[in-house]
Amino acid sequence: MSSIYSQEYQLVISTLRNSRLEQGVTQTTLAKAFGKPQSFIAKVENGERRLDVVEFIHLAKLLSIDPASVIKKVMDLSD
Repeated sequence: MSSIYSQEYQLVISTLRNSRLEQGVTQTTLAKAFGKPQSFIAKVENGERRLDVVEFIHLAKLLSIDPASVIKKVMDLSD
């Protein structure tokens, strides 16, 4: 399934977004740390741009999220 509207993909995006907000990190700050413009983060969070697995891992690490734990949650949804 490649839809950005799938429950699994929405879990990934909401996890990243919620973590960013809980930590008080702005889209601009996260984007700079990631080496992208703020619009990149906005598009990801709004579902206009799909993350690949490498981008997800880098963003997760920047937000101190264990990427494997998010992937496990996605796998649990898929069962």
